Amino acid sequence: MSDVDRSIRPVIGEWVGGIDIPVINERAVRASAGLLFLGGFSAWLVGIITGDLQPMRVFGIVFAVEMYLRLLVGTRFTPTLVLGALITRAQRPEWVDARPKQVAWGLGFGMALAGCLALGWLGLPAVVAQTICAICLALLYLEAAFGYCLGCEIARRLSKEKPTMCAGDTCTYVPPKRGEHHHA
Repeated sequence: MSDVDRSIRPVIGEWVGGIDIPVINERAVRASAGLLFLGGFSAWLVGIITGDLQPMRVFGIVFAVEMYLRLLVGTRFTPTLVLGALITRAQRPEWVDARPKQVAWGLGFGMALAGCLALGWLGLPAVVAQTICAICLALLYLEAAFGYCLGCEIARRLSKEKPTMCAGDTCTYVPPKRGEHHHA
């Protein structure tokens, strides 16, 4: 990669010395997913328990704006990613390919729009929006707690140019078969 190419700032991710693709700090992403999960789960729970869907509407808008900013404005300017980076700043970064995260965040943006439309203009029953929100929350939880990214998995399977740097080295790591031991 030439220095001229590196002078162009990628919208998603950043250039890191020694790595030839835009990358994102997976630790900050997971912290961000945890923060979003906390806010979303709280709003969803209020909606389930009380029937008041206003907190879900507010969170849906906040979540959609967050995903929109990540996709179109840049990862340096999204509130929960900035906060996630701040929270994890004392930890060594785990750099991952930025392209699969773009698919994941596109999925999140789509789900946020679907949930907001279900609660707003479409006037669908609350259970539809609550189900969309529950699926989105499950994906956030999987990302935050286990480092599993469904959008990244979709990108890995469908992309012509396969990602080379994945969280937990899942791009290249082959787990042992049942009964076998891990080899260093």
